[in-house]
This record gives sequence, structure tokens and C-alpha cells, in this order.
Amino acid sequence: MTVGQLFIRSLSSGVITHSELSWLTLEQNRFNRTEEATALRIGRLLDCGQIQLGCRLTPEKPHCDRVR
Repeated sequence: MTVGQLFIRSLSSGVITHSELSWLTLEQNRFNRTEEATALRIGRLLDCGQIQLGCRLTPEKPHCDRVR
């Protein structure tokens, strides 16, 4: 995973998971300047409520597929 991928995933879903946030904080000392700016942006989006801390649910199969 990269910071850019995490940013896009979090922004598109509106959610960042605990494990993703943990990875972000553990790896921050290895980030280059662009990755640092992206990580700060994620933090700002969390602060203003555009990204929520939580979990992503996997899409459930339609009921008709489970019945067969």
C-alpha cells in the first residue's frame, strides 16, 4: 500500500480503517515530501469530518445467489 492509494481509497469511501491509520503513523518517518503532504491532507480530512474512522463493509452477494 502507498500513501496515495490510501488517500484515494479513504476519499472515495469516506472511511479510513484503524489498521490503515496505524500503518500511516508507523511508516511516516519513511515518507518523502509528497507523501508527507498527502498524510497531512488525510489528517485534515479526518479533522473536518470528511473521512470517518471505521470499517469498510464488503458488498454482500444478492440473496438469489445465496439461495441456489
